[in-house]
Amino acid sequence: MEQTTHVTDDGKTIIILTPSGRLDITTAWQFRLKLQECISRVSPHVVVNLGQVNFIDSSGLTSLVAGMRDADKVKGSFRICNVHPEARLVFEVTMMDSVFEIVDTEEQALEQLPREMTT
Repeated sequence: MEQTTHVTDDGKTIIILTPSGRLDITTAWQFRLKLQECISRVSPHVVVNLGQVNFIDSSGLTSLVAGMRDADKVKGSFRICNVHPEARLVFEVTMMDSVFEIVDTEEQALEQLPREMTT
């Protein structure tokens, strides 16, 4: 899993996590721990780029929900971008596409500053 950071013009840090392959029962717990660590130690603002995830199951969705809740608890932000077409279907069928803030590209996720950061 790739982890990068983006620093905004006003000095705020946004974490970009890019998992790859499958986000399922065998990998979701590692991803969940990585989200917790990033949010608690680096920044409460997270972008998850799912462009390299071609399969996601309920465990993967659960880890994303937990990450979003962790970010919300510390007044952070949580965005998902670049959802692989095969994974997008899971978001649509489960109606999780209405729960998460999902944008098409990583650039869009970084351009749209979190509401908390613009005040």
